Amino acid sequence: MKKLLLITILILFSAGSVWSSTQAKTRESLEPGTNSLGLQKKIFRQSIPSIADQFIGIPYELGGNPQQSGTSDNSYLFFSIYALAAQKAGLSYKGYLPIAHLLPNTREVDKNDLKNGDLIVLKDNHAAMIYWIDDTGKMYFIYASEKRQQIISFNSDNPVFRAYWLENFKGYYRLSATMLTPIP
Repeated sequence: MKKLLLITILILFSAGSVWSSTQAKTRESLEPGTNSLGLQKKIFRQSIPSIADQFIGIPYELGGNPQQSGTSDNSYLFFSIYALAAQKAGLSYKGYLPIAHLLPNTREVDKNDLKNGDLIVLKDNHAAMIYWIDDTGKMYFIYASEKRQQIISFNSDNPVFRAYWLENFKGYYRLSATMLTPIP
């Protein structure tokens, strides 16, 4: 009888431990930033600087696809960076969209909430990607320059940023949630 009581207590104790552990995991998954999608989006954003660096200096060509021709325009540049970062994070990026079709799939964000991968968009819908924000808040941008005939990078301390980009500024934009989905 004592043996049976002891075994029953051990079983109940074990079941209680497993239940408690399951409850803790359930609570953790409800906390922001700890769920799988939250972590994947964090990895996506953290991957953007090193991926963007690979494209700086490649030749500009309208319709150029960097993975096929080693050239790029802005639409393929953004697509390539987003798709590679999504792949690193275990996400799927919706697909190639010319800039005119990409912008409707973004949402405007406040300048105090900018993250890697956000876009600065001008009144004529020309855009550059913010690929890195350093600890001081300095932003680093990448875009395909038709004038310079290559993919270039500049930062928010550059006089051209103030004289041209801010002068023609429309807003800052981020990919909408539908553009990145978990890989099934």
